[in-house]
Amino acid sequence: MTFRPFEFIANLKYMGIGMLSILIVIGVIMLVTIILNKTSKNKD
Repeated sequence: MTFRPFEFIANLKYMGIGMLSILIVIGVIMLVTIILNKTSKNKD
C-alpha cells in the first residue's frame, strides 16, 4: 500500500461535489419543512 498525494488531490474534486450535493439536499429538506409548516398552521 503506497500513499500517492497527487491522486488524493485529484479526488478532492469528487469529495467537494459530494459535500455540495449533501448541502443542497439538506437545504431542500429544510425549505420543504418550512413551507409545510406555514401552509398547515392552524388558524384559530
